[in-house]
Amino acid sequence: MPTTHRPDVTARLRTAVVRWFDESARDLPWRASSCSAWGVLVSEVMLQQTPVVRVEPRWRAWMERWPTPADLAGASTADVLRAWDRLGYPRRALRLQECARVIVERHGGQVPADEEALVALPGVGTYTAAAVAAFAFGRRSVVVDTNVRRVLARTITGTALPPPSPRAEERRLAASVVPDDARDAARWAAASMELGAVVCTARSPRCDECPVRSLCAWNLAGRPADEHASRRRGQAWEGTDRQVRGRVMRILRDASGPVLTSALTDVSADPAQASRCLAGLVEDGLVEIDGEVARLPA
Repeated sequence: MPTTHRPDVTARLRTAVVRWFDESARDLPWRASSCSAWGVLVSEVMLQQTPVVRVEPRWRAWMERWPTPADLAGASTADVLRAWDRLGYPRRALRLQECARVIVERHGGQVPADEEALVALPGVGTYTAAAVAAFAFGRRSVVVDTNVRRVLARTITGTALPPPSPRAEERRLAASVVPDDARDAARWAAASMELGAVVCTARSPRCDECPVRSLCAWNLAGRPADEHASRRRGQAWEGTDRQVRGRVMRILRDASGPVLTSALTDVSADPAQASRCLAGLVEDGLVEIDGEVARLPA
């Protein structure tokens, strides 16, 4: 993947994408000027591998219940896991609560603005730290998620999709495209992510509606096929440990009290799989077992 590009084309690309975003951006609650930095951080954690349509109602309920890090830090783990509901990857909920506690202990209950301090928080990686710095504090940062990777791959490098795993040259390319001005950089980050999410999608890109179709290297090249197609693997779901773990968590979330562990073996046709998944949930701190019963952590 080349990391050089024409500055004049890049400037036009940024201008067109940001203008489109200003006119067409979805009205999401964490984009409101009144949204706190904590609200932005919660949204970014929830949105990891989870669609907006599932996140938005859960985010609203979460922020109403725990509007500050201190509120979440003092909640019971069981309540946090129930509130997380079916967003998936429930360890994210535990990490978010750990994050809240660290924010209270080390930062006086306020989300830090510095990327280095952000990435030191539990559950906050490079992408999330950059996103919070940009979207909550208007700072210049390099925000690169799956959507941004795809937009840059198509518009600048002319490839259908980026490689299955991120590469260093992709980040260098993304950094070179970010405007110098902090406010402009934050708008570009939001706009490029939005373009990838709603127009420049992976499977069915809406090229006819794209604000930069006349600048897009992939479109101009005739939209060549994905050169990495043979290396991509679809994620199975039916019968997987992840599905079984989800069933166990659903039963425990819905229960009014402890559940017999023997009753949890029905979540899988394979008793060994059910036992393995239950043991994994215990190891991850998502379930507690006391004798013959299981429950969510207190």
